[in-house]
Amino acid sequence: MRLHVGARTDVGRVRGLNEDAYRADRCLFVVCDGMGGAPAGEVASDMAVEAIVQQFNNGTLDDGVVDGPGDGYMRQTSRLADAIRRCNQILYANSQEDPCRSGMGTTVVAACITKQIASIAHVGDSRAYLWHDGRLEPLTRDHSLVDAQLRAGVLRPDSPAVSEQQHILLRVLGRVPDVDVELTEVPVQPGDYLLLCSDGVTRMMSDSAIAEAIARHRQPQRIADRLIDAANEQGGADNSTVVVIEIRKQWWARLLHWSE
Repeated sequence: MRLHVGARTDVGRVRGLNEDAYRADRCLFVVCDGMGGAPAGEVASDMAVEAIVQQFNNGTLDDGVVDGPGDGYMRQTSRLADAIRRCNQILYANSQEDPCRSGMGTTVVAACITKQIASIAHVGDSRAYLWHDGRLEPLTRDHSLVDAQLRAGVLRPDSPAVSEQQHILLRVLGRVPDVDVELTEVPVQPGDYLLLCSDGVTRMMSDSAIAEAIARHRQPQRIADRLIDAANEQGGADNSTVVVIEIRKQWWARLLHWSE
C-alpha cells in the first residue's frame, strides 16, 4: 500500500492571519485550527502539529491490540491518542506560563495509516472523511454546541442558531489540563481517499460538494487545490486547510495484476 498526498492551507478572504497548520510525516497526518486571538491561535496550531508528530514518533510503532488494561484499540491508534493528550498538556502548561498566550487553544484531526487501517483521532470541529466506492463518509462528529444540540433534538438543522453558534466548541486542545480524544479505526484499500480539513472548508462547502471535487479531480493535490479555491469562492470566511491522502497499490502489486 502506498500513500499519495496533496495538501494546502490558505488564509481565506476575511482573516488577516492564518491560524491553521498541518503536517504530513510518513504515515502520520495532522490538521490543527488555532484559536485564542493573534498570535496565540497561530502559536497553538504550530505547537500542536509539532508536538503531536514528535510525541507520536517517540514511540515504536507496533501492530496489534494493546496488551493488558488497554482500551481495545490498535497500538498505533492508542499511541496517536496519547500523543494528542501529551500535546494538550504542553499547550496548557505553555498558556499558563505566558500571559500573552492565556486562553489559546486549537482543534485537531489526525490520521495514522498502516496495514490498511486508518486510525483517526480528533478534538474539536476539524473533520475527517473517507471517500470509498464513490461515496463520502464522515469519520468524525464536531465537538461543538450546535452538534450537541442537533443530536439532542434541541435545534433543527435549518434553525438560525446553527450559524450563529457554530463557532462555540465544547472540546479543544490547550484549554484544560486533560482532554478526551475521540478515536475511530476504519479499513482503507487502494482507490480510497482520506480527507482531513479545518472548518474553513466545511463551513463553506457541503459534503456533496466535497465528494464531487474528489470524484472529478482524483489527483490529491488537485483535490486539495479545488477545495480551497471553492471555499474562497464561497466567501473564504475563515482560514482553510486540506490534506488529501490517496490509497494506492504498491508498484509490485500493480505489476503482478498486469501480468495476470
